[in-house]
Amino acid sequence: MNTSSRYWKIWRINPAAERLGYKQVLVTAAREFANKKFSGVETGDKQNILLSYFNGEENDTETIKRAIAGLCLRCYVSEPILKECKKLDSLFSGEKQFTYRDLLPFVLNDDGQKLVVLDGDGKTQLTVDENSQVKVSRYKYFSVTVLQSFNADLQSRMSLDNWAYLQTKQNSELKKFLSEFGFQHLSDWALLNRIRKKQLQCLSEQERYIVEAFHAVYRRDRQQQQNKGNKRCPDPNSAQLQEMLIYLQQKQILINTPVELMKKLKQIGLQLRRYDIWSSRESLDIYDAGSGTYITRRDLPYASLDESDLEQQEFLQFLHQHLQTILTQAIEQVIEANIQKLQKSTRYSPFAHKYIQGLYFYYSEAMSLKEIAPKLGMSSWDQTRRILNPGELLSKVRAKTVEQMLDSILKKAAQKGLTEIPPEANYLLALTQQIESYLDEEIFQQAAGEIRAGKNRKLSGLYANQLLAYIQPLLT
Repeated sequence: MNTSSRYWKIWRINPAAERLGYKQVLVTAAREFANKKFSGVETGDKQNILLSYFNGEENDTETIKRAIAGLCLRCYVSEPILKECKKLDSLFSGEKQFTYRDLLPFVLNDDGQKLVVLDGDGKTQLTVDENSQVKVSRYKYFSVTVLQSFNADLQSRMSLDNWAYLQTKQNSELKKFLSEFGFQHLSDWALLNRIRKKQLQCLSEQERYIVEAFHAVYRRDRQQQQNKGNKRCPDPNSAQLQEMLIYLQQKQILINTPVELMKKLKQIGLQLRRYDIWSSRESLDIYDAGSGTYITRRDLPYASLDESDLEQQEFLQFLHQHLQTILTQAIEQVIEANIQKLQKSTRYSPFAHKYIQGLYFYYSEAMSLKEIAPKLGMSSWDQTRRILNPGELLSKVRAKTVEQMLDSILKKAAQKGLTEIPPEANYLLALTQQIESYLDEEIFQQAAGEIRAGKNRKLSGLYANQLLAYIQPLLT
């Protein structure tokens, strides 16, 4: 196979092809440019040349040439984008009502017809006409997004193929589709009934007991109902909820009412609906000049693209198992620091002992800061905001969680001999960005949205639940 042809053949959507939904198309301008620039160039240097042109690093930086070099690279990344869509499709096998064809419009949206460059800061896509005139593109090509986020400084350590795989997997629109559409046909009760071991490990100890109670009561009854031909999963009835409460009391899990239990069951269902298939990070590789091929990096806490790989599974379990523990620790540390800060303040020290109560009113009762002020004897909404400041608290907890998650992952990787301590700066930056993306998706985007929702907000996400779990025992 001529790998160079990947630089002038683009994979794009083909609705007419009912079976496949895509086709490969020759891009003549890209082939002519690549053949001219590749003359006498070794395979390992071809991509470097195109990246240099596209990023404007060559002396000959005509806009048209930059755009055509980018077109060659867009052809190249179309293949891993397509492959990743198929891989994601296979990961959901048996649990979905879609195929990879439904994923393609989100990421395989480049037909190779337009010439595109980036503006001076590398953040905005610009289309180029035949007169080399540029204007902001109304249409954002995902292939170009992959290129603009590919750090040329990491070029010696990371292949463009695997970067394209990773960016496809983390595409926000595609992820939203998978989480919201891909499972929307399943009720919370069906998700709880069929929960898998890896998903169970993502839950807190209390949540695992709740699932255990649900299985002991609802799944038992459900099996009997199915024997009678009832296929739909109905809501748990009052008798079932009451039996679950008794079961949980025996396990020393105190939930007061059926309404509260139903709320917690739905929260667990929401977590399962958002189960993170994207936390599996692609193994990134380096170019080996001696062999002329890419080889797997040894400084990552995973080593294979194969999901069945035991080492990768161990890392994923480590990540999920430590998420809530680290979040709880971060909440505890930040709240304690905030109370100490209030105690040392001349102006606000009288309110330090009311800080926990204020958070309880905000997160448990969903009261506004204006409503909380008179209950805590504060003079105004503004004073309450300065003392409680839920937004600042969230920001500090996020920073602390990222920091501690990063530290835990690096220690785990070092123990297995997969990275050095301290790690290289570029690797550390890339890993931090991935952790931030993962935590925002799992926790902090929802938490911030709940705060911004205003009067009718529902504080029911993982952050709110963990915060309440920490502060409620302090109120007694």
